[in-house]
Amino acid sequence: MAVYTEVSDEELGTFLSAYDVGSLRSYKGIAEGVENSNFLLQTDKGSYILTLYEKRVAPQDLPFFLGLMDHLAAKGIACPTPIHGRDGQALRSLAGRPAAMVSFLNGMSPRRILPAHCAGLGRGMAQMHLAAEGFKLTRANSLSLDGWQRLYGETKTLANDVAPGLEGLIEAEVAWLTANWPAAESLPRGIIHADLFPDNVFFLNDKLSGVIDFYFACHDRLAYDLAICLNAWCFEPDGMFNISKARSMLSAYRDVRPITDAELTALPMLARGAALRFLLTRLYDWLNRPEGAWVKPKNPMEYVQKLRFHQSVSGPGAYGLD
Repeated sequence: MAVYTEVSDEELGTFLSAYDVGSLRSYKGIAEGVENSNFLLQTDKGSYILTLYEKRVAPQDLPFFLGLMDHLAAKGIACPTPIHGRDGQALRSLAGRPAAMVSFLNGMSPRRILPAHCAGLGRGMAQMHLAAEGFKLTRANSLSLDGWQRLYGETKTLANDVAPGLEGLIEAEVAWLTANWPAAESLPRGIIHADLFPDNVFFLNDKLSGVIDFYFACHDRLAYDLAICLNAWCFEPDGMFNISKARSMLSAYRDVRPITDAELTALPMLARGAALRFLLTRLYDWLNRPEGAWVKPKNPMEYVQKLRFHQSVSGPGAYGLD
């Protein structure tokens, strides 16, 4: 959950003096963030997003995240661009936290997701995967098998207080995925966003205008990004899976980057893993809401329903592809 760090006018003024961004006109906290403290800054030269990285983000990962955004922006991907100071540095310290500024992107997250949004997401995701090729820094996925096992260990004693039988469901799924997760070399790998939820994807006039929040980006199976998006974009509010949205997303993706037969075969398993990942992180946040958090924790039970759907899937046809 987000724990927002307050920034005084004096601290902010000293921080901004290192940049050529003009005179500050206003700034305000953005309550929607769930991992870091984010502020919208407006100066006489434009608008910027200031991020203070909270304890959940490892400081040693920040050069990867900021460098990746620089790399993708240089390849034409619409994403926030880190603002470098007069000394060339993008990463600094503010209010006792690592901090950086990035450019402001125009657009809005879709309030009602349509198949056209899913198609735009699919194309944009494939373009991002291809554009990330050649980026020299690396980062392992800290929320894959080892991370799921750790989160299960940290939540199992209270899981049944959230819902009867939840601990057993998670234990069985962790064990099954540990035994069956595809080997790293069996599927195409590259840099993935790993958190492409609708609130991290902007549209203007129903066309994708930008992708934000790269702070879970990592090296992993490219199709795992697709699996995350099947969970995040293709279920209706009543929990029903919308195959039309899934088909639109996957078809648009493979118009840009072909999906291999091995990836198609693995997709149900990857979708189970993605559902478990967000079930566990939501459960952890539900049980460990820190004092001072502005954001209400999201209900982990939404991902129990999604996990059960993927458990029932026998092949990629359930997602609209042969």
